[in-house]
Amino acid sequence: MCRLQRYVYRLLTSELERSVAINPVTAVIGPRQSGKSTLVRHVLADRGDTLFLDLELPSDLRKLSDPELFLREHAKKIVCIDEVQNKPDLFPVLRALVDMDRRPGRFVILWSASRDTIRQSSETLAGRIHYVELTPFIWPELEPLAVENNWNFKKNWWCGGFPPAFLSENDVQSKAWLKDLIQDFLSRDIPQFGMSVPAPTMMRFWKMLAHYHGSLLNAAKMAQALDVSHTTVHRYLDVLEQTFMVRVLRPFEINLKKRLIKSPRVYVRDSGILHSLLEIETMSELYGHPIFGASWEGWCIEQITGTVPLWSQRFYRTSSGEEIDLILERGQRRLAFEFKASLSPHLSRGFPGSLEILKPECTWIVCPMDDPGYPTRSGARITGIRECLKDLEAYA
Repeated sequence: MCRLQRYVYRLLTSELERSVAINPVTAVIGPRQSGKSTLVRHVLADRGDTLFLDLELPSDLRKLSDPELFLREHAKKIVCIDEVQNKPDLFPVLRALVDMDRRPGRFVILWSASRDTIRQSSETLAGRIHYVELTPFIWPELEPLAVENNWNFKKNWWCGGFPPAFLSENDVQSKAWLKDLIQDFLSRDIPQFGMSVPAPTMMRFWKMLAHYHGSLLNAAKMAQALDVSHTTVHRYLDVLEQTFMVRVLRPFEINLKKRLIKSPRVYVRDSGILHSLLEIETMSELYGHPIFGASWEGWCIEQITGTVPLWSQRFYRTSSGEEIDLILERGQRRLAFEFKASLSPHLSRGFPGSLEILKPECTWIVCPMDDPGYPTRSGARITGIRECLKDLEAYA
C-alpha cells in the first residue's frame, strides 16, 4: 500500500527555476506521464502571474485559434503550454513575441519527445530556448521518502519510474497502468508526432527489443523477423528513441590497436515497461527470468545518467569480448561502471586490462546490495546503487 503524503522532489527543480529566471522560453521535455506538468506547477505554484494551457483540452486549444491575439493579451504572465506538439504552427508566433520582448520566463512549453524532434518545429526559437529533460522517478528522488513509505530501490527497479505506476497501491494496478500506457503510446502518441508506423508492427518491434534488452543491435536479424527492410528497423528505433522509450547506447571510440565493436546497445529505458512487455508478473518471476541481469543493468544506467545528465554515455567492448558496461565522459574526465546482478560479482579476466586502456578517474561495480562497498585489486569499487549514486553527487 502506498502511503505517500507529499510531493516527490525532482532533481531538476533547480535547473528549471534557473532557466525560467534567465531564458525567454523553457522547454520541459520527457516521456508522457513522467511528471512534467506536476513539476512545472510545483515550481510556479507561488507565482500569481502564471497561465496554464493544456492543448489536449479542446477549450484550451480553441483559445489559441488566434495565438498572437491571445498571447498578447497575457503578455505580462508566464504562459505554460502543455502538449505543445498539438499546435506546431505556434512556434513562429512565439519567436515573434519573444523578439519583441525578451524578458526571462515568458513561456514554458511541455513536450513529450526529444529535443531533436522539437527542434524540427522550434528551430525559429534558436538562441531563445533552454531544454530541461525530465525522466521518470529515479531512486535519489524517492529515497528521502523511502522509510516512511516502506520503499527500497528494488521497488523502483521492479515498478519503473513512471509516477502512476510507482505510486500505485499494488502490483496489479501498477501493471494495468503500464499496459494502458503502452497501448496509448502506440495508438495515440506515435501518430500525434506525425510518425506513420502501424501499431501492431511497432508492438512486435518493441517486444523484440525487450527480449534483446542490453544486447548489441542486430538490425538485419530484426528486419528479417519483421519482414521489413534494414532501413525500416532503424526508423522504428528512431521513433522509440526520440520519444524516450528506448536508450541507444553508442560504443566508445578510442584510437588503439584493438578491434572495437561498432554496433550500439539498446535498452528499454523504463524497467516497469520492460517487465510489462515481457509479461513478467512478479519480482520473484523476474529473479528467474533470463532478462534478470540485463534488467538490473538497464535500470542502473537510467539511475546514473539521470543523476549526472551532463556526462555523455558510451559502452566499451572489443571483438574479443573485453567490455565495460558504461563509460561516462565530460571533457577530459572519464568514469567507468560495470553492473552485476549478484552479491558475489565475477569479473572477466580482461576487466583490469580494459581499465588500463580507458584510465577512468573512478570505477564502480554496481550490485543489488545495501551493505557498504569495498575495493578490488583492479582499483574498482564494488558497491550498491545507493552508495554509487551518493558518490556521483560530487560529479553532478
